[in-house]
Amino acid sequence: MLFSGRELGPTFVTQTARQELGATGERLARRHLERRGYRFVAANWRRTYGELDLIMRDGDVLVFVEVKTRSGERLVTAEESLTAAQSRRLLLAAQSFLGEREDLAGLYWRIDFVAVTLSSTGAVSRLTHIVDAVRSG
Repeated sequence: MLFSGRELGPTFVTQTARQELGATGERLARRHLERRGYRFVAANWRRTYGELDLIMRDGDVLVFVEVKTRSGERLVTAEESLTAAQSRRLLLAAQSFLGEREDLAGLYWRIDFVAVTLSSTGAVSRLTHIVDAVRSG
């Protein structure tokens, strides 16, 4: 049996499109950071209490990168989408990651934010990298 997508309902289609948009943004963010000398460590680290999109090295600093991707700017820009609650979850996730990775636990670390906005054609219309975007306290 073939499905057109409508039979599965709008939630399935929307979620798949959202996941694809997020994966595209993460690829673009990683490429942007690597061009600036960052080195890849891990991606999509998930636990029940949090998620880390990208984990990179900037010299001797471990960088946890939150990536937000938007197609157009109809409601809220990608830069405006990082909430205080998400920031708290990112801090908890970063600390938990370091607890699991003793080989990296001695490094200085920070949380950066990369906002990617795509045009209707899928081209990058804006990419913003905010260094040390989330701080504790």
